[in-house]
Formats: sequence, structure tokens, C-alpha cells
Amino acid sequence: MWRRCFFVRQAIAISVVIPTLNAAARLAACLDALVGPTVDALVREVIVVDAGSTDATRDIADGFGARVFDASPGRGGQLRLGAETASSTWLLFLHGDTVLSDAWARDATAFMETGAPAAVFTLRFDARGIAPRLVASGAMLRTRIFKSPYGDQGLLVSRDAYDDIGGYRDMPLFEDVDIIKRLIKARGRGAVSVLSAHATTAADRYERNGYGRQVLANMWRVARFNAGVSPEKIAARYR
Repeated sequence: MWRRCFFVRQAIAISVVIPTLNAAARLAACLDALVGPTVDALVREVIVVDAGSTDATRDIADGFGARVFDASPGRGGQLRLGAETASSTWLLFLHGDTVLSDAWARDATAFMETGAPAAVFTLRFDARGIAPRLVASGAMLRTRIFKSPYGDQGLLVSRDAYDDIGGYRDMPLFEDVDIIKRLIKARGRGAVSVLSAHATTAADRYERNGYGRQVLANMWRVARFNAGVSPEKIAARYR
């Protein structure tokens, strides 16, 4: 589908970049949320950068008409490669297990017309109960107060702002934390807006490890990173 829309030209257009590794379970839902905006010519292309999936990830991406590229494992490097091949004035970085709500295109269009540099979506988890709602609410509180969203909220950023800060770095972890810090340093604390449309992401790790335990683990890893511990060292422990 995106191949048919590739040559559409308009003032505001989005290239979506999705890093994947064995993402078949949720990738179809992720891509399906992009189909309507593609027909409307808001999404110019979808770029899937795959790090060696052994499931049906590549077949699903190809079936939706996405452009598929190969990369070494590492989300930062995958995102960087995808951005290098993108052709639009706006970039939307999205995890393969994240599904945007129906209102996302409307909210994104209104935001891009303001000329602001970047935005993230409002987080939700694909699980029911009090724990996932509390964790998502806490994440949004952190986003609004401390200006520190994570990658599962997506990142919509203008090509100019992205290129100005040098884009994603090839990092094994915290590429999302790193790019937000550099955006804020370059453009100020108001550089990253929050859209009301939802990004619903997988809660598998929280369900498996326990919500409280996973939140504390995430906080500890980010604190170590902010204290100067190398992402490679943290990633080795993480794995």
C-alpha cells in the first residue's frame, strides 16, 4: 500500500520508521493503524528495519507494502538507518508492538501545523487492571513533569530538528532517553509536546516480571545511565 503512495507530495508528510526483531505477534496491528493515514497521503512511506527476525515479521511488513531493510541488532542503529533512508519532512519512530489510536493522524496533523519540533503520544498498555493503568499514568506524569518519555510512546519529530541534533545514536539501550535529552538541550524544555492520541504498547515484560519490579528496574537503569554508566555495560547486565 505504501508503495502506491510513495510519490505523493504535500507540505506535511510523514515517514514512519519501525525497528523490529521477531515482532510478528503485534506488527500487523501496528501497521494496520497506519493504513488510513496512508490512503489520505499523510503517511508517505513506512520503513521497517529488521535485525534478523526468524518469525513472520518480514513477510508481514512486506505484505503491508513497507520498505524493509536489514540491520544489526540494536534499536538505536536500526532507527538511525531507517531515518537515513526516509524522504519526508516529518519522521515518526514507532516500536513494532505499539498501536496508535484512531485519532493519531488528526492530532499529529494539528501538531505539525504549529511548527513545534517534536511530540510523543499518551501511553497505554494492552492489559487490563489497576497496575497497568497506574504504571501508564506514572509514565505520563514523568513525561509531562520531567520531560522524559520513553520510546514506546512513539516520537514524531521534524526532519530539521532531527538532523540538527544528529539523530539517533547507535546505542544498545537508552537511545530514546538520549535523543530526548538532546532535543531539549537544543530546543528547550518545551521541545517535546504530548499528544492526546494513545500509543498502546505491549505489557509482556511487566506482566512477566511484575509491574512494581519492572518499574523499579527501569528507574535504576536510567539512573545509572544518567550517572554516566555506559549503555553497553548496562545492556550486558540487562540481558
